[in-house]
Amino acid sequence: MPDAYTGADLFVDALEQYGVEHVFGNPGTTELPIMEALGDGDVEYVLGLQEDIATGMAAGYASTRRYHADGDPSVCPLGVVNLHITPGLAHGLGNVFGAMYGGAPVLVTAGNHELDFRHEEPLLTGDLEELVSQFCKFSAEVTDIDALPMLLRRAVRVALTPPTGPVFLALPVDVMRTETADSPQRLGPIPDAGGGDPDAVEAAADYLVEADQPVLVVGDHVARAGTDAVDAAVRLAEAAGARVHGEILACEVNFPTDHDQWISFVGPGEDVASMLLDTDTLALVGCSTNTTLLRHENPLVSEDTTVIQASSDPEEVGKIRPADAAIIGDPGRVMAAIADRVEARLDDAERDERIQYVQTMKTGLEATMTEMGEDEKPAGDTRSSKAELVDGMKAVDPDTYIVDEGVTAKFALLTRFPFGPEQLLSNKGGGLGYGLPAAVGAAIAESLRDDPRTVVGYIGDGSYLYYPHAIYSAVRQDVDLTVVVPDNRNYRILKDNTLEMMGGEEGDYDFVGMDFEPPVDIPRNAESHGARGHLVETPAEFPGVYETALETGGTDVIDVLVHD
Repeated sequence: MPDAYTGADLFVDALEQYGVEHVFGNPGTTELPIMEALGDGDVEYVLGLQEDIATGMAAGYASTRRYHADGDPSVCPLGVVNLHITPGLAHGLGNVFGAMYGGAPVLVTAGNHELDFRHEEPLLTGDLEELVSQFCKFSAEVTDIDALPMLLRRAVRVALTPPTGPVFLALPVDVMRTETADSPQRLGPIPDAGGGDPDAVEAAADYLVEADQPVLVVGDHVARAGTDAVDAAVRLAEAAGARVHGEILACEVNFPTDHDQWISFVGPGEDVASMLLDTDTLALVGCSTNTTLLRHENPLVSEDTTVIQASSDPEEVGKIRPADAAIIGDPGRVMAAIADRVEARLDDAERDERIQYVQTMKTGLEATMTEMGEDEKPAGDTRSSKAELVDGMKAVDPDTYIVDEGVTAKFALLTRFPFGPEQLLSNKGGGLGYGLPAAVGAAIAESLRDDPRTVVGYIGDGSYLYYPHAIYSAVRQDVDLTVVVPDNRNYRILKDNTLEMMGGEEGDYDFVGMDFEPPVDIPRNAESHGARGHLVETPAEFPGVYETALETGGTDVIDVLVHD
């Protein structure tokens, strides 16, 4: 083996210097220089059997390490994935998309042909930057060895700087094999988004003081800003006497769900969303999914409503509707500054009156929220309801770290499980196939801690079947992971959307391509990848199987039959 120090060596050394402990990927010929350099270094390579699995693992790993970094600034919350030239990058795009919406700081890399060979259009040739740039904060190709240290540092900084997200570097074979005397550039401190414009903060405080029934909607940029931001959201809600909701399609815990002023997550349908957003003063903080799942006929927010919007992402402020107070800054710092002013200006009696109104409204909404939690089941059906399944999970262990892609089973989880900060990670992008790889990545991330949390994947059967071979990577890495599969043996979300979009009753439709008949034997599939597989057919069976899985090391997949 040559002793020369190459671009690939510098790449791996830079990752080590920046605190990266794992690289995820599926190797190909154009990535061989990097694979060789990884073999000589301390960064561990995690094999995924398909590139989108590798990308999803990197994203779940990065999001989980971001939670770890919140309490330990020495932790680098960067996920790194190395994909195989054009087809491999194309395979990984689904979960690059998911990482973008999830704000996961992921460095996506792909090998490429030698620069002086591409004019012949060799096998696997494609425009890598063009392919991926729409889903990344930054995209570039390293065409000269001298540019590698700077471009690598720049890409990592862009990924880690709020609003966090994926970045891309193409790494040609010849550049990776070129000798260099350079060394990695130091990363330097990563800034937050700042405290916001003081005048806009003052205006927001004034609007909240003057409000009648303020509503605070917190989005996932709050959770991404750390537990201090969640604490600031509590302070602001209490100071303003506001009722609190999670944003539409919220995928992290941005407010403690056991707080007296917490009402619910805002549902993705027009009727529920417009009802919950009906108020005189609305503060949207850290929100990025500000509209419904399907087209809505009427405005979700009245033109008469005073809107306050704050985010670390400038593109989200005033994007869909005008904002009367628009603030770009770190959500936690901004909310703390507003809370300081509201606490000093709002009369205690007025605050108490508002909170009493919140309690009255909360009581009135409980029946609606319970109904949406799906706790009823047809007479004679021995399968679990989704509510029974979640209640069983809660009874066995309410402190697990849950990675969710339950889709139609998600609302039961959100309405019944007592989530605290940094306890939930879900699929923000909506494309199926993110959750199971992300759960594996989260379990790998947790394995790095001295006192790891118990990781549970809550993955619908339709989602699970996208990438069931992600389980192979969990087994190969010997991580502790329990995957619970709410299994209704169909794409229920498509049936629901058919009825919502076209009207009528279920009997009016054939639902072509939406049922798994014959069903896939999920437990045996899991066993083929080295995991323990379990089939649960009744509610009574679940607690014992689940508790044993949580207490036993390794990977378990529990297929739980549920009704629609």
